[in-house]
Amino acid sequence: MRHEVRFSGFGGQGIILSAVILGRAAALYDQKHVVQTQVYGPEARGGASMSAVIIDDEPILFPKVRDPDTYVIMSQQGFEKYGKNSREDAIMLLDSGLVHDRPSCTWVGIPATVTAKKELGREIVANIIMLGALTTATTVVTGSALEKAILDSVPKGTEELNLKAMKRGQELGSEDGS
Repeated sequence: MRHEVRFSGFGGQGIILSAVILGRAAALYDQKHVVQTQVYGPEARGGASMSAVIIDDEPILFPKVRDPDTYVIMSQQGFEKYGKNSREDAIMLLDSGLVHDRPSCTWVGIPATVTAKKELGREIVANIIMLGALTTATTVVTGSALEKAILDSVPKGTEELNLKAMKRGQELGSEDGS
């Protein structure tokens, strides 16, 4: 099964790291074929950023996401630039505290930034909350693969915090936030 996933937000939210972790989870632990790409403006921190991952059971012949079926949107600007014209049968996870518009496709509101700040004390793990939600709201990757990829990817000493963020995201992703 093929999935084309687009992440968007602003620089500094870990949008590119999210795609790298998702790709690692799919390739190394779910044994899928994966391609990951990224785009960010010259502003980097604060400017719009986008990253994308293609996950497939078959070899991937063209590395660009053309028609995403899954979106993870973490800012209003990211929604306007990369999520506004989503296809009707896509699923979109929105950071409900930062994205105010709603798409025409199926969507799940995840209060990732608010939860990261209030419950975990570190806004920086909002992207990991969104990844956790992705595993329970979709079938893109398994939770166990994501957990291993997170442990491979985050700075030493932050593993426990990131796993808490992932698990909280899984809880939020299994609720109906829309």
